[in-house]
Amino acid sequence: MKTARHFNREELLKVDEAVKVSEEIVNNFYKMSSGHWLKNRYDIKTAKDLAPHECVDGPFAQVVKYEGRKKDVPLGSSLFSLYQVCLQDHAILTMVSKKGDLSLEPFLLYILTHELVHIVRFSKFKQRYENKNEADVTLDEERKVHKLTHTILKPVSVSGLSKVFGFYKDWLSVPGS
Repeated sequence: MKTARHFNREELLKVDEAVKVSEEIVNNFYKMSSGHWLKNRYDIKTAKDLAPHECVDGPFAQVVKYEGRKKDVPLGSSLFSLYQVCLQDHAILTMVSKKGDLSLEPFLLYILTHELVHIVRFSKFKQRYENKNEADVTLDEERKVHKLTHTILKPVSVSGLSKVFGFYKDWLSVPGS
């Protein structure tokens, strides 16, 4: 049995850089302070750190919501939502390998920006989180998030990003037109 490939050290550096850039541009787009991100907590994990239920077939990433509680505070008012962005290393690396014109860095930037837009929409109650994996999110909501992702990234100058836009072009078109 072939084992799924995880990001190597060099690829993890690219993930880290894509996280920094996507956080900054999503913050700027939604005019959110870094404190807002801390209030609406999230974490990004790669495949080697995922629990079995966080691994999915198909999507390149998914958002999983957990309930957290401040340490040593038993009151329900101390509960908070923690969103986990679960990157699916194998799916990402396989697609980059299969599509010769996709580069890892802009592809990661798009994926991470997309997932952060989901988190913003959940935290601002623009979309309800129902413990569904990415494959179960409505097509309409996915289309909205792809359009927002494209709008956010369009002014960003990153080599190879236009190829990523081409990869996702079907998500940007209106169905039935």
